[in-house]
Amino acid sequence: QVQLVESGGGLVQTGGSLRLSCAASGVIFGVYTMGWYRQTPGKPRELVADITNGGSTNYDDAVKGRFTISRDNHKNTVYLQMNSLKSEEPAVYYCNAQHTVHPTIVHWGQGTQVTVSS
Repeated sequence: QVQLVESGGGLVQTGGSLRLSCAASGVIFGVYTMGWYRQTPGKPRELVADITNGGSTNYDDAVKGRFTISRDNHKNTVYLQMNSLKSEEPAVYYCNAQHTVHPTIVHWGQGTQVTVSS
């Protein structure tokens, strides 16, 4: 059974930092592109960043230079280091795994709440 378990969310002040983690189990981690998405009420889920099994990264323009995605293929874990958080960035952050050969195979975590206080 595939499981993606996020952790690291919480409350942080504007300008602060958080590090999210997503531990995967039940998958061959190395064949998945891993991503972080975020969603606020009433809005669609949007891509924040993703990283291929080879380590290539892609970021939404809004987070470039502030967020860093990384992965540890030995630990089956993907991370999102978020720095200089802005007041408009509170959301539920979701971990995503997309199979590189069969991209219709997608898995989601349950989400972790990030709250930014001013």
